[in-house]
Amino acid sequence: MRRTKDTVDDIKGELERVLTAAIAAVDPALAGTAVALERPRQAAHGDYATSIALVIAKRVRRNPRELAAAIVAALPTSTLIDRAEVAGAGFINVTLAPAARQAVIRRVLQEGERYGASHARDGEKVMIEFVSANPTGPLHVGHGRQAALGDSLANLLALQGCAVSREYYYNDAGQQIENLAISVRARAKELLGERVTFPDEGYRGEYIVEIAQRFLDDVGHDLSDIERIRHFAVAQLRKEQDRDLAAFGVAFDVYYLESSLYSDGRVDATVRRLIDSGKTYEHEGALWLRSTDYGDDKDRVMRKSDGGYTYFVPDVAYHITKWERGFTKAINVQGSDHHGTIARVRAGLQAVGLGIPEGYPDYTLHKMVTVMKGGEEVKISKRAGSYVTLRDLIDEAGRDAVRFFLVSRKADSEFVFDVDLARSQSEDNPVYYVQYAHARVAAVLRQAGIEPAQAAQHFRDVPLVPLTSPYEVALLRRIEDFPDELRTAARDLAPHQVTFYLKDLAQEFHSYYNAERFLVDDADVRASRLALVVATGRVLANGLAVLGIGAPDRM
Repeated sequence: MRRTKDTVDDIKGELERVLTAAIAAVDPALAGTAVALERPRQAAHGDYATSIALVIAKRVRRNPRELAAAIVAALPTSTLIDRAEVAGAGFINVTLAPAARQAVIRRVLQEGERYGASHARDGEKVMIEFVSANPTGPLHVGHGRQAALGDSLANLLALQGCAVSREYYYNDAGQQIENLAISVRARAKELLGERVTFPDEGYRGEYIVEIAQRFLDDVGHDLSDIERIRHFAVAQLRKEQDRDLAAFGVAFDVYYLESSLYSDGRVDATVRRLIDSGKTYEHEGALWLRSTDYGDDKDRVMRKSDGGYTYFVPDVAYHITKWERGFTKAINVQGSDHHGTIARVRAGLQAVGLGIPEGYPDYTLHKMVTVMKGGEEVKISKRAGSYVTLRDLIDEAGRDAVRFFLVSRKADSEFVFDVDLARSQSEDNPVYYVQYAHARVAAVLRQAGIEPAQAAQHFRDVPLVPLTSPYEVALLRRIEDFPDELRTAARDLAPHQVTFYLKDLAQEFHSYYNAERFLVDDADVRASRLALVVATGRVLANGLAVLGIGAPDRM
C-alpha cells in the first residue's frame, strides 16, 4: 500500500486525496470522485468527517453504511490517520495521528505572516470600491463601516493571491456639490457681517463655518466666483476625509473623480453606445433604457427632457472603466440605500455590448450603525450637525475597537455600536478579549526568557512530543482551520467570519492558559507547549492583520 508523506502542508487536502484513492479502489467506476471533509460538531467524532458514501451509494446501488465500511477498509496506510470509523447511516469519521495533528505547528512557524495565505486565485484582478463619500461633509459612522468592510475584504482577497486595487470614487459633480458651495458662501457672508437667508438645501454643520473662515483667510473676501468656492470647499473636505481615513488605517490605490467622466467625454460615449445597441428609446422628450430586458422592474430614464442625465448614467460609464482596466471582478461596498441602483447599472453594462457579464459588479450592501453611549443613542455630532462622525467614534473607542466592531456582524445586518463596551477591558469586549490573548502569549514567552519577536525562530526546529490534552487538541484543530476560514470568508465576501474565528481561538487559548502549566520541568514537553503557544500567537496576529488591527504584546 502507498504511504503518504510524513509531513504535508495541507493535511485536510491530503486526507481528501487518500479517500478519493480508496473510493477508486472500491469501485473503479467511481475514480476521481471528489471528497469534501468537514469538522464534526462533536470532538469525540474525530477530526474530520465525510458523508461521501451517502452521496454516491445510490449511484452504485450499494447500502451506504456497507459502502462506507468498504472505503475505510481500502484506505492506504497513512501516517496521518490514527483511525477511520463508520458512523450512523454511512458517515466516515477520521481521527488524525497525534504527530500529524501537531504538524501544523511547524507549518505556522515556517510560514509566519504568510500562514493562512493561498495561491488559489493568483493573477485574478479584483477592484474593491468603498467609502466613496460625497465630499460634502465629514465621514460618518456608515462610511466607517464601509471602510472597515472594504479594507478587510481587500486583505482577505490579497491573501488568496488576487491582485487587489482599492478605489475611492469621488462624487464631485452634481447638485449636492452645488449645495455645498452655496452653503459655504452663505456662511462666509455671515462671517463678514452680512444678513443672509441660508439655503433650505444647505449643509448646516459647524464644519461649513470652518471652511468659510478658511476661504476668507486663504483666498479673500471676494465671494462672487461660486466655482472657486466649490473647488476650495471640495478640496478642504477631501483633505479632511483623507486624514480621517489615515487615522482609521485605510489607504486607497486609486481616487477616481466623477467629474472626469464628463470632462473626458465618457458619459456621452456611454450614451452613444447604449443608443447604438438598440436598447434605448425616446418617450415624452426623454431618453429611456430598456432595462426591463435585463430583469429590472421597469425601464429607466437616462436623459431627462431638460437634457440632463440621471444619476445612474455616470455610474454605468464609471463601471465601464473598471471593466476596460481589466478588473473582471469588481466589488462595490455601499450602503443598503443603493439597492435600487443595482439592476439599472447592471442592465446598462450588459447593454453596451462589451461582453460584460450578468451580475457585474458584485455588491456588498451594509446597513447603518446605531451608536449607543451611557445607555442612550448618540445621534449627532456638534461639528457635523446631523450625524455621528467616524472621527468621533475613533476618538471615543480607539481605532482597533472601531474596526473590529464594524466588521463583527454580517454587512446586511443592523448593528448597535456600544461605546462603553468597546472601551471596556473585559471578556465581554471581543476585541479586548482577542488582543489580550495575544498579549498573554507574549507574557508567557517573556516569562520563559524568550523575546516574542524571536520565538518562531527559537522553536522552529525543536523536537515536539505529542500534545494530546483536550485543550491542546482544540487549539491544534482551530489553528489548522485558519487557511480554510480565510478562504471561505474571501469567497463569501464575509470578513465577519474572521472575527468569529478569532473569538473562538482566543477562548480556546485562554482556557488552555488557565488549565495547563507551560514552564514544566520536562524539556521536551515544555518546548512543545511553548511552540503551540507561539503558533497560537502567530495565528491571532495574522487574523487581526486581516482586519487591520494591531496585535499588542502588552496590555
